[in-house]
Amino acid sequence: MKNFLSVNDAGDINFLVKTALNFKKNPLASQTLGKGKRIGLMFLNPSMRTRLSTQIAAQNLGMEAIVFNAGQDGWSLEFEEGAVMNGSTAEHVKDAAPILGKYFDILGVRTFPSLKNREEDYSEKILQQFVKYSGIPVVSLESATVHPLQSLTDIITITEHLPVKTKAKPKVVLTWAPHVKALPQCVANSFSQWINAWGQADFIIANPEGYNLDKEFTGDATITNDQAQALKDADFVYVKNWSSYKYYGKIIPAEKDWMLTKNKLAVTNNARVMHCLPVRRNVELSDEVLDSDNSIITEESGNRVWAAQAVLADILNGLL
Repeated sequence: MKNFLSVNDAGDINFLVKTALNFKKNPLASQTLGKGKRIGLMFLNPSMRTRLSTQIAAQNLGMEAIVFNAGQDGWSLEFEEGAVMNGSTAEHVKDAAPILGKYFDILGVRTFPSLKNREEDYSEKILQQFVKYSGIPVVSLESATVHPLQSLTDIITITEHLPVKTKAKPKVVLTWAPHVKALPQCVANSFSQWINAWGQADFIIANPEGYNLDKEFTGDATITNDQAQALKDADFVYVKNWSSYKYYGKIIPAEKDWMLTKNKLAVTNNARVMHCLPVRRNVELSDEVLDSDNSIITEESGNRVWAAQAVLADILNGLL
């Protein structure tokens, strides 16, 4: 692959999953693949798992990883075309990105939506300018609309925990959860996009009225406002909050309690529970679920290394 910005760049998803699981068994199997190569990891918003897992993945491949916090370790960047730069921004991405292309062989970029201007956020203006001006492969470390490394991780984790085949496809439920602040739709968008592209699950999305995601990402998934009905016979339950897409960036009061509890899991097929982390305990998920055998969240987070390693290896092979 040239870039890794969404599922559209993934190619054969099952091949990436297989590659990742092979790395999980033998992390240093390709430890010379990235010898003499550098990856720059640029963060325009905070990160823990994405930052650390991508660094480890790069090191496992023999690459040098350099982390850069934009606006903290360097100048604040400007992204507007034709901007008169007489304000707080000191350097335009048109000047910064080509230099990064000289320093690195691969560039990872993490951006974040404003949650104010839907059209601007969903155009992926910031990420696309790094792609346009850097001249090297770009890996999304999360963007305004999607989080592809997280979603590949989720497919890997589901694959590892597929139930004994008593039915053609596992039932996977993405359920909205409460939160104390407005969060973007990127993880939910991305999970929906990848599950649909994978095509090996019966997929249902449960959310309150006013929280439907963009149809571009949900595709033909069943969407319901009845969480209990959605959870019935589920094999996997992915819990995530997102703010409204229709009333962009807003928190709309839900009619009932949407936090996932152990009692709600009773109607599932002893479902495995997933979340991208960080999680607000006893707001999104109850302690009794997070600390139970149903939770595979820690393993899911651990798989972030192997997802990143599979992607970087694919890109490095293309650079040979």
